[in-house]
Amino acid sequence: MTSTLTVFRSGHVFDGERFLSGPTDVVFRGNTIEAVGSDAGSSPDYAGATVVDCSGRTVLPGLIDLHIHATTSNPGSIQAVAEPFSLQFYESVRNLEATLRAGITTARDAGGADLGAGQAIERGLIKGPRLRLAISIMSQTGGHGDFWLPSGIDSPALGPHPGRPSGIADGVEEVRKVTRQLLRAGADQIKICSTGGVLSPSTDPRHSQFTAAEIAVIVEEAELQGKYVMAHAQGTAGIVNALRAGVRSIEHGIYLTDEAIQLFLDTNAYLVPTLAAPRAVIHKGESGASGLPAQVIEKAKRVAEDHSRSVARAVEAGVKIAMGTDSGVGVHGENLEELPLMADAGMNLDQVLAATTSVAGELIAPENSVGRLAPGYLADAVVLDGLLESAGQLPRLRTMIGQVYKDGELQFPETALHRSKVATLAVPGADGVEGGDVSG
Repeated sequence: MTSTLTVFRSGHVFDGERFLSGPTDVVFRGNTIEAVGSDAGSSPDYAGATVVDCSGRTVLPGLIDLHIHATTSNPGSIQAVAEPFSLQFYESVRNLEATLRAGITTARDAGGADLGAGQAIERGLIKGPRLRLAISIMSQTGGHGDFWLPSGIDSPALGPHPGRPSGIADGVEEVRKVTRQLLRAGADQIKICSTGGVLSPSTDPRHSQFTAAEIAVIVEEAELQGKYVMAHAQGTAGIVNALRAGVRSIEHGIYLTDEAIQLFLDTNAYLVPTLAAPRAVIHKGESGASGLPAQVIEKAKRVAEDHSRSVARAVEAGVKIAMGTDSGVGVHGENLEELPLMADAGMNLDQVLAATTSVAGELIAPENSVGRLAPGYLADAVVLDGLLESAGQLPRLRTMIGQVYKDGELQFPETALHRSKVATLAVPGADGVEGGDVSG
C-alpha cells in the first residue's frame, strides 16, 4: 500500500525550536515527517502528493498539553455527587475532541482517563489527542487526591473503577504496591501529590504530603519500568522533596524559592506551570454557578499572584518550562489560553512555542517522536491562517487555527469541508507537468 503524501508548501514554519528562514516546505509520508526545508516538497518523488498552499500562513508542530483531566469538567464541584458515575466518560468524548480542535495533538492526562480512553482514540472510535496516561492520582490519606468529604462520602469524579484503581496509599510498602497497580493498569507516567492543593477543600497548598521516603519508592518503581513521576507540587517543601527524589516534572510550582529553582537546574527537571488553572477557579467563582466551595475559590485568589511571580523567577533562571493547562479545571478546548500567560511570565514567542512543542515533547514517550517538524517525527501539524510573528498575537491564537493534522491525517476541519480547499496536484518538474498551488 502506498503511503499518503502531503506537502505543506511555502509556509512560515516553526520547527519546534525556532522559525525557519524564508518560505519552507514540510512533507508528510504516511504518519511520519519525511522532509523539511526550502523547496523540500518540489522533488519529482512527490508527484501526486496532496499539496496545501501555506504561503502567508504559519505551520507549527502539533501542540502538546502536559496536564489535562479528560474525564473532569468541573472538579471540586458538589454537582459531581448528584451526577451518574458514568457521565464523566461520555463527557470525556466531548472534552477530548475539543482539545484536538484546539491544535493539541498529544496530551498527558494527569488522572482520570483510563487505558480504554487511549485505545478508543488509537482505534478511531473517538477523536482526540494521543494520550499519555496517569490513570489515577496517587495521594496519601487526607491528601490532595483523597476525595473523601466531611459529609462522609467520597466525591465520585475521579473515584476508582475496574480500569482506574484507587491511588490512595500510605507508607513505603503501600505506595510501592499502588504504583505497581497503576503501572499494571496502563500508566505511562505516575502522578503524585506531594503537597496540598486549591481544589481539595481541606488541604493547604503550602503543606507537604508523602514523605521523602515514600516519594523515592514511587520514583524507583516507575523507573524500573521505564516510566517517570510527575508531581502536583505547590508548596516549597513538597517541591523540594519531589525534586530531590527524582521526580521529572513539577506541576504548578506556586511557591518557588532559590533552593527549589536551583534543584530544577541541578536535576534537569521540568516545570509545568498551569498558570490558567487558578484563574479558571476564580472565574468560576465569580460566575456564581460553579458549585465550588467558598474556601476553594478563596485559595485560588490567594495563590494566583504568587504563582505568576514564581514562574517568572523560574523563567529568568533558565528552568525548563513545558506547557500544561490543568484543563478540566478550566474549559477543555481553551488550552491555548495558557500561552499568553507564559509570555506574561517573561517568555518570548519562540520560548512559548517551544514549551508547547519540543520541550513538552521531551516528556512524551517514545522520545523524539512529537513536538518537532523534523524528519522521523510523527506527522502532526497545525496550520494557522496568517503569520504568527509576535507574542502579542498569542491571545487570539485559537482563532487563527485553520487545520489540525495528526498522524498525517487531517482532523479538523472536517474532510468534506476541506475538499474544496486542498487538491491532489502534480509537483512542478515531475514528468514535465506543471502543478499549481491551491489555497489551504
